[in-house]
Amino acid sequence: MDDARHDRSGPAAPSEHERRNQASWDADSDAYQERHGPQLAASGGMAWGVWQIPEAELQVLGDVVGKDILELGCGAARWSIALAAAGARPVGLDLSERQLGHARQLMAELGVDFPLVHASAEAVPLPDASFDIVFCDHGAMSFADPYRTVPEVSRLLRPGGLFAFSHASAILDLCWPLEADHAGDRLVHDYFGMHSFDDGEDVSFQLPYGEWIRLFRANGLHVEDLLEPRPPADATSTYRNADDLAWSRRWPHESIWRLRREA
Repeated sequence: MDDARHDRSGPAAPSEHERRNQASWDADSDAYQERHGPQLAASGGMAWGVWQIPEAELQVLGDVVGKDILELGCGAARWSIALAAAGARPVGLDLSERQLGHARQLMAELGVDFPLVHASAEAVPLPDASFDIVFCDHGAMSFADPYRTVPEVSRLLRPGGLFAFSHASAILDLCWPLEADHAGDRLVHDYFGMHSFDDGEDVSFQLPYGEWIRLFRANGLHVEDLLEPRPPADATSTYRNADDLAWSRRWPHESIWRLRREA
């Protein structure tokens, strides 16, 4: 697959939340990379979530050698760069052209080459059954509608393929007031009917646990595991502060789903 540019002016016009999220990420991309890039680089690329827990510890993706892998919401593509070095054949996808610009720059600096796709994870311009693994570390699975992304992932996976993604836990979202910078210790949102959260800047998505499972099963995906990583007591993060760490030591801050496409 060559480097792809997805023309969103065609029949599949972007939705309002796609337009808003793209504009938000394009505007914030440079500051985001300046703020978080050093931590992500120090982790070597293959580490999960805001606390950067190593893949070597969690073993979410397993053996990647020779695998065709799609990263949804790749940002600067540090994960995909590390996967290429580990022997995989990655493709990075992001809704933000500015984020992909950072990916191209980093790939050129490191002498790494693989396809980048400018598109929404809700409408991926790639053929059916193209990948052994589709994964996302926050990114698209946080900012795209799961009722569209999950069917797309199922379409893109080969039989027996792996879908893995991390995102905020439902508990975190339920405890995070839209106007606040941090989660509290009280439930502030309704659990039933949970779908989208609009903080005025961008739109994120979450479902109740039962609804996630029903959505997976309706699209031929079977749950192998649900990890709720607890950060170590001395963890640090450019994304979160000491109060957030204390919160995350009590309750799950993030969830990592591991799913298998039916054969």
